[in-house]
Amino acid sequence: MIGESRWVQWASHLILGGASAVILLPLLWVLRTSFADKVVAYQIPPDLFFTPTLDNYREVLLRFDFGSFFLNSLIVAMATTLIALMLGALAAYAIDRFRTGGPVMPLAILATQMMPPIVLVIPFFLIFKQVGLADTHVGLIITYLTFNLPYVVWLMMSFFKRVPRELDEAALIDGAGPFGVFWRIVLPAALPGIGAAGVLSFVLCWNEFLFALMLTGQQTKTLPVAISSLVTQQGTAIGAVCASTMLAIAPMVLVYFAIRKLLVAGLSLGAVKG
Repeated sequence: MIGESRWVQWASHLILGGASAVILLPLLWVLRTSFADKVVAYQIPPDLFFTPTLDNYREVLLRFDFGSFFLNSLIVAMATTLIALMLGALAAYAIDRFRTGGPVMPLAILATQMMPPIVLVIPFFLIFKQVGLADTHVGLIITYLTFNLPYVVWLMMSFFKRVPRELDEAALIDGAGPFGVFWRIVLPAALPGIGAAGVLSFVLCWNEFLFALMLTGQQTKTLPVAISSLVTQQGTAIGAVCASTMLAIAPMVLVYFAIRKLLVAGLSLGAVKG
C-alpha cells in the first residue's frame, strides 16, 4: 500500500508538472526572446545562450509609444471594473435577497454569457459611429460593461449567498434599512468575493482584443491591439512583440501577488459553503 501510494504521488506530481510546463514554457520563451537581439531572435535552431540586451524594451518604450497604449488600457479596464462592481453589487444583492426578476433573472444573466461576442461587434460599431462614440474611451467602456456586468453580477450572487441571512435580520431588527444592511453588513462580509470579481473583471478588460480592434483608433488603441500592429506585411518584429508582451503581462503579475490572499479567499467564499 505504501509503495502504491508513492507511485500515485509521483504520477500526480508528474501530471501537474507537465501541465505547469505547458503554461510556463511559452511564457519563459517569450521572456527569453524579449532580451535577444534581432539576429538571435530569428536564429534557427535557436541559441539558448546569448548576451542579453535591452534594445527591444528601449524600442517599445521610446519608439512604440507604449505609455499611451498602456494608459488607454488602464483607463478602460479600471473604469469598467469600478462601474461593474458598483452596479453589479447592487444588482446581485437585489436579486439574491429580494428575488428581483424572479427565478428567471439568474438564468437570463447566465444566458448573456452564452452569446458569442463576435455577433455584437458590427452592431456596436454602427451604433457608435452614428452617436459619435467610436474611437472613444467611453464607447469602449460601455461595450465592455455589456458583457462584464452580467459576469460580475453572476459572481457576486454566489458570494452574497454565503453571507448568512441572519445578519440581515439582526440589522433590520436594530433599525437598519435595506441599503444600510447592504452597506454595513453584506458588503463588508463579501469583500473578498468582491475583490475576486474585480480582479477577474479587470483581467477580462485588459486582455480583450476583438472589440478594441474594431472600436478604437490611433488615439484610443489599447495594448492588445497595439501589440498586434507590430505584425506587418514586412514581417514580425518578434523581439519588440515579446518585450511589449512582457510589459503588458507585468501589471497582471503585480496585481496577483499584491492581492493573491484576497483572491483566494474570494474564490473560496464562492465555492465553499459557510
